[in-house]
Amino acid sequence: MRYEIKGDTLPVAICHLESGEKMITEGGAMSWMSPNITMDTSARGGFGKAFGRMFAGESMFQNIYTAEDGPGMIAISSSFPGDIVPYEIGPGKELIVQKSGFMACEAGVDVSVFFQKKVGTGIFGGEGFVLSKLSGQGTAFLELDGHTIEYDLEPGQQIIVSSGHLAMMEATCTMDIRSIPGMKNKLLGGEGFFNTVISGPGHVWLQTMPLSGLASRLRVYMPSGSSGGSN
Repeated sequence: MRYEIKGDTLPVAICHLESGEKMITEGGAMSWMSPNITMDTSARGGFGKAFGRMFAGESMFQNIYTAEDGPGMIAISSSFPGDIVPYEIGPGKELIVQKSGFMACEAGVDVSVFFQKKVGTGIFGGEGFVLSKLSGQGTAFLELDGHTIEYDLEPGQQIIVSSGHLAMMEATCTMDIRSIPGMKNKLLGGEGFFNTVISGPGHVWLQTMPLSGLASRLRVYMPSGSSGGSN
């Protein structure tokens, strides 16, 4: 498979498949494709894995696109202003991804549920108790909100991340929570009670504008309720 990523604010990944090659996508991710691409919707991996993907914020059912009778092309667009990040999944190169971060992958990549080992991290860390894990072999495409900033963490090196800004990390990294010191800071600082602590070794992708953060900012401008008209 060959691919190219075009666009800035709302990018698209255009994938060129050889005859017989397959692409797995989330429902509604396909934007355009060549006429010889066929689609088949499936609970890929069985209903056990399908329910796991649902709990991780992904679709239970995935679409399988196949190039028939020659090379084909399929385009997958982002659903929110941000970046499309390609990543080569392989042995020792698994990914842990935020909810709704997965867009598409080659057929050799497995998308499964990833549970936080520490309950407190999942409940208070702001990244969710259940995330997605990508393993197997092949290229995956991930959707990140806003601009993407990347860090390589050495063994034991840490970075403290505010809620929602962790987009994905290599599975060699670990996640924990740290309480913000001081009650005044907790109540008046606007950062909540906890931050997420990511420890290396491994690569980390952070996003500058998580969708949850944008929704929170816009909420104050939304009407709280409809008022009745006068007669």
